Amino acid sequence: MSLTPRQKQILEFITRFLEKRGYAPSLKEIGAEFGLSSPATVHKHLAALEARGRIRRSRGRRRFVELVPAESFSKGVDLPLMGTVAAGRPIEAVEVKETLTVPAFMVRHEGTYVLKVAGDSMIDEQIRDGDYIVVEERKEAADGETVVALLEGGEVTLKRIYRERGKVRLQPANPRMAPLVLPGRSVRIQGVVTGLLRRF
Repeated sequence: MSLTPRQKQILEFITRFLEKRGYAPSLKEIGAEFGLSSPATVHKHLAALEARGRIRRSRGRRRFVELVPAESFSKGVDLPLMGTVAAGRPIEAVEVKETLTVPAFMVRHEGTYVLKVAGDSMIDEQIRDGDYIVVEERKEAADGETVVALLEGGEVTLKRIYRERGKVRLQPANPRMAPLVLPGRSVRIQGVVTGLLRRF
């Protein structure tokens, strides 16, 4: 997937910063370089770069950003296409017995799989209807991570997760849609999104 002009500029800035100082710039330093006052805006650009396989980040480590070697783009790994997940109202999980070849840099652990996205509740995270997401199978996730969540009744949804006073808030990235606030025991994390694929 191609980068926007701003994403290219940020990637070039990170590259220069790493070469000069040996560690990655912070959100604040990237924001100051490009006149972006909101850390959320910087985070969105970094998330897009990570989804496109240009950088890797480690959650919980403020300055950890690693550039992905260019040769990684030429290697592919076949992952199971496990079905469809709703980026909108929850829908029943639908299994599909197929595989999809993804760039090797998107696969960090065993148990990684692909889901097709239905709906546009995550549109502000650049996840659109018809996209394919790469999912790392995990039962736990940090607040703010985009997760595939299994709800009571077998419904599955794609949202950012936040925990609040014994409840779980599944937050869409679309201002027209309301979050789902549910008892913590009724939500089971199936995996965390680590990559994005789009067919044109």
